[in-house]
Amino acid sequence: MRRITPLVLASAALLLAGCGSQQDTGSGGRAPAPSGTGASPAGRNAGDCAAQANLTAADQDRHVCVAKGGELRLTLDGTKARPWKPVTVSGTGLEAINAGLVLQPGDATAAYRAVAPGTVKLASSRPLCPEPTAPDQVSCKGTEEWTVTVRVG
Repeated sequence: MRRITPLVLASAALLLAGCGSQQDTGSGGRAPAPSGTGASPAGRNAGDCAAQANLTAADQDRHVCVAKGGELRLTLDGTKARPWKPVTVSGTGLEAINAGLVLQPGDATAAYRAVAPGTVKLASSRPLCPEPTAPDQVSCKGTEEWTVTVRVG
């Protein structure tokens, strides 16, 4: 019979304590974004808006809040065969700033400063399939859509 050491019991207790716990992010019931994307918990202010947010294609259809004076950066990794279109902005509250990144073919990057309270929709799209390279290849006309709603608080 195996003996269970205090270290094993303590590890199991910590693991179970973390299961099911969830932080309210003010993001419409969605769980916090993975590390490196979305609103950074360390950058939150009293209004539960992030001082900085980093978005990727995985943040599709997400709602984020950025504090006035904060920054939002996004990187959509594409390819030459399936490029992202430039990001469009509709709404008020964000001002474009220099993203400071070198673009790879097919990528879409953007950076914004939150300058005034408001709501902004960011959007882009790219083909689902690469364009045919030979006349006998099949083409598809589908597109992958990407949108994020940003609230400036």
